[in-house]
Amino acid sequence: MNAGFITGHLQTDVGPVPQISTVWSFQDRLNTMKVRWSIGRMSYRVLPGIYAVGNPDKSSRVFVTGNYKLSFDHLRRALIGIDGWLLVIDTKGINVWCAAGKGTFGTKEVVRRIRIHHLEKLVDHRKIILPQLGATGVSAHEVKHMTGFAVIYGPVKAVDIKHFLEAGLKASDQMRLVTFPLAERLKVIPVDVFYGKYYMLLVPAIFFILSGFYPGGYSVDSAFTVGWKSTLNLYSGYFAGCVITPALLPWIPFRRFSLKGIVTGWLAAFLLLWLNTLGGSIAETTSWFLMMGGLSSFMAMNFTGSSTFTSLSGVQKEMKTALPIQIAMVSVGLAGWIITRFLAL
Repeated sequence: MNAGFITGHLQTDVGPVPQISTVWSFQDRLNTMKVRWSIGRMSYRVLPGIYAVGNPDKSSRVFVTGNYKLSFDHLRRALIGIDGWLLVIDTKGINVWCAAGKGTFGTKEVVRRIRIHHLEKLVDHRKIILPQLGATGVSAHEVKHMTGFAVIYGPVKAVDIKHFLEAGLKASDQMRLVTFPLAERLKVIPVDVFYGKYYMLLVPAIFFILSGFYPGGYSVDSAFTVGWKSTLNLYSGYFAGCVITPALLPWIPFRRFSLKGIVTGWLAAFLLLWLNTLGGSIAETTSWFLMMGGLSSFMAMNFTGSSTFTSLSGVQKEMKTALPIQIAMVSVGLAGWIITRFLAL
């Protein structure tokens, strides 16, 4: 990608090092908005390597981050007025927290980058500062043993970096606290909304066509009269899981996201039942409750990848039990709904 954040190069003992701006450009802000809406998200990355902020020397601090550009951008912006080195490791374009869980922000990659970029020649101290959210993937004592560099874990949020440095590399309890307030949840919701964008164009179209069937044959009028209701039901279940559930996350009962999703999916279904869009028979209504509940549950469970409310092992355990139930709910609901289109129940 275009590295417009590079302002020049600094000559060092390991060769020229790119100097980067700590101020976001209009393009940076525009790209951030696009990534929030899942546009170009999988390719939003910078080249791994060493970067310079300000005019660092051999005594300057070394900050480690991943090559997901949004993580990189937040760190460089937080370092305004500071002379330091950025060691960007290859996390395959994944943010630090997720990369630590997946193993790409890990001990081997940190060690490899320290070695191939000859960090021992760049600085005369032996300390590197890693983001706290990367701690699950990095073994500090192994890094120390293999490179001689001691790992210091910085605060959870990049905005606290200056206070962390001013306090002598000590983080307060508040800096160590992982929070996930409504404003932060709203920022990541669009990514999940667009998670199934292609399916949410194709599936409603299929339901629209199937809506034309009735016991006497096929009717275009029926496709339009019933089709818009089917589309509304599907989108309601989808958005209940990927929008309503994340927005109301702390207040919805149950710890498991899949159960939270069923709650919001069924609340949406009750609302649509009152609006008379779930059909005219008990069988059809029940079918929609099953499909909307299963769809909402799946989308809510998908949000675990963006949340601080659970762990990797917790996600794996939940998926193992919830996914078969979600598939069964949607499958039985779909079969029941199709039957009601052909049979007078």
